[in-house]
Amino acid sequence: MTSKFTVNHVLVAAAIVGASGVGYFVASRSAPKQADPAAKAAAAASAPKREAPELKIPAEYVTAANIGVEAATASDVRNELLLPAVVSAAPGAEAAVVSRANGTLVRVMRRLGDTVAAGEVLASIESLEAASMVSDRRVAQAKVELARKTLAREKSLFDQGVTPRQALEAAQADVDVAEAEAQRAAAVAGTARVSNDGRTLTMVSPIAGRVTSSTALVGARVTPDVELFRVAKPGAVQIEAPLTAEDLRRVAVGDAATVLSRSGKPVPATVRGLTPGVNASTRAATVVLVPNDGPGAQALLAGEGVQVRLHARSDASQPGVAVPEEAVQNLDGRDVVFVRTPEGFRVQPVYVGVRSGGLAQVVSGLQANQQVATRNAFLLKAEAMKNAGEDE
Repeated sequence: MTSKFTVNHVLVAAAIVGASGVGYFVASRSAPKQADPAAKAAAAASAPKREAPELKIPAEYVTAANIGVEAATASDVRNELLLPAVVSAAPGAEAAVVSRANGTLVRVMRRLGDTVAAGEVLASIESLEAASMVSDRRVAQAKVELARKTLAREKSLFDQGVTPRQALEAAQADVDVAEAEAQRAAAVAGTARVSNDGRTLTMVSPIAGRVTSSTALVGARVTPDVELFRVAKPGAVQIEAPLTAEDLRRVAVGDAATVLSRSGKPVPATVRGLTPGVNASTRAATVVLVPNDGPGAQALLAGEGVQVRLHARSDASQPGVAVPEEAVQNLDGRDVVFVRTPEGFRVQPVYVGVRSGGLAQVVSGLQANQQVATRNAFLLKAEAMKNAGEDE
């Protein structure tokens, strides 16, 4: 009895010891090993670097989404001036058409928005003054003919020794006076563009362009020097922006500038002129810019409100790279820009320094003249975030 109990206890103890040994072996093989920090860093350094992801976006989507693309410029953000401005017609590109006499509008040939050529008739006015102009012209011409005949007769008599030289000289003076009066009468009638019958006078466009303003109404009474039409040449514009006295010292004729219209498309421009001082009432000077030739200049309309980015001169030899502030987007906690590629855009991480005047200065990660998305760049950010979510 005693031996049997002892044997059973020995077997049970051996089984417990064996099970614990097996459990320790399995646990030791299955437990994860602690990673060595040095080995982990070395592996990360030796691993190939991932290239910046590229968003393959059709050009049709870029156009439809109104995504703007602009070249990064080598500039110091601290020398950039962002100013409100107004587009106005360039000198000689706009003309007012007025009546030269009292009368009544009997015909209106052109309306608001019509394209006209130089010298084209815009309206006709029936006027009593037109008849007076024609009459004065005819009377003056008749006086010229009479004076010339008198001069011829006096010259003949002088050659025969009948009349003195004083009579000949007086006749010559009468001719000169009559011709001057005839020229004046002809100029008055010609300026008013009086018809041959003396009943009406016409209003013509002095320049080729488009009718931008019209108050002409058939049957309306008109008076001299009242503007009835305004004609302007499309695309012939200049941009005027206010400058403080401090900023005036930083800008010079010939400096480069960028005009930002409401559509967001940048238009290169050049400073054409500056007022020599500030206005006493507004405390501001005026800088006048002309857009460079191109399709962007043709899109600017007189009277339109725009923004002007003046690239003031800097003494720095390496000013850095500047992009519009809206080009910089925050993606996964990092500042990025979207660089244009043949098939879309590449996500490019950048380090941004100073932000001023609607611009951001890129310290590293971007080179001058690289094309980046500016307007509506947030749409590309949304696309990049969607692609990242799909990859996960």
